[in-house]
Amino acid sequence: MRLRRKLQRLRQQNHFELFGLPPAYALDLDLLDRAYLDIQSKIHPDRHAHAGDAERRASMQMTVQVNEAHRTLKSPVQRAKYLLELNGVDVGFETNTAMPREFLVEQMELRERLEEAGDVNALSFLQKNLSEEKKKMEIQVTELVDARHDYKGASDPVRKLMFLEKFGEEIDARYEAL
Repeated sequence: MRLRRKLQRLRQQNHFELFGLPPAYALDLDLLDRAYLDIQSKIHPDRHAHAGDAERRASMQMTVQVNEAHRTLKSPVQRAKYLLELNGVDVGFETNTAMPREFLVEQMELRERLEEAGDVNALSFLQKNLSEEKKKMEIQVTELVDARHDYKGASDPVRKLMFLEKFGEEIDARYEAL
């Protein structure tokens, strides 16, 4: 019965509240991980293996929700998207792919360089530049979200960050192909 009440409370909390963290883009990931492990130690299904069916089911549901919340807050892009959604802004990842022309030209050039990259050194160079670009974009999102509370204004930088993250995945896939 206690687990079901906890599950109900969990459903009413946003991800930040769940982990006892302030809703912010600049997040202390160590605090997030410690809070996650603390919650998991209390709700994990193994701890409730001898409980009744309803309690075990509630434990499983809570574990799934806590895992999803942790994954969301751990990812810079998903955390930003979640924060914007909490504040009424839909970044439209799936439906709005319009980006400034110069950004799209840069993305096309990066993909051309990726196709031309024939060795680990070339990929490392691309990855280093990508990391720097992501860092700049994350600083911009932090400023817009945490300092200015300009959630609508943060939408484009968050979408750019999504593009950069996708490019990072393409670099990783290229590493594996070498």
